[in-house]
Amino acid sequence: MLTGLITWIIIGLIAGWAAGKIMKGGGYGTVMDIVLGMVGGVVGGFVLGLFGIHGSGLIGSIIVSIFGAVVLIWLSRMIKKA
Repeated sequence: MLTGLITWIIIGLIAGWAAGKIMKGGGYGTVMDIVLGMVGGVVGGFVLGLFGIHGSGLIGSIIVSIFGAVVLIWLSRMIKKA
């Protein structure tokens, strides 16, 4: 259980950091990057699952998480502008 949690945090950190670099602009900080990456994994898994795309393994999980985190950053910026 602890190993799974640590893996989830590491994937979240990588995905949040990568999404921040892809989207450019003001960062959210390390903790929020981790949160965005982890929540992005759920969002990315759901959205891509609707299209029949599933990430398998560590690399697949990171890619799906990055996609979800990018979507979350984009949505948060759209809400801020409104």
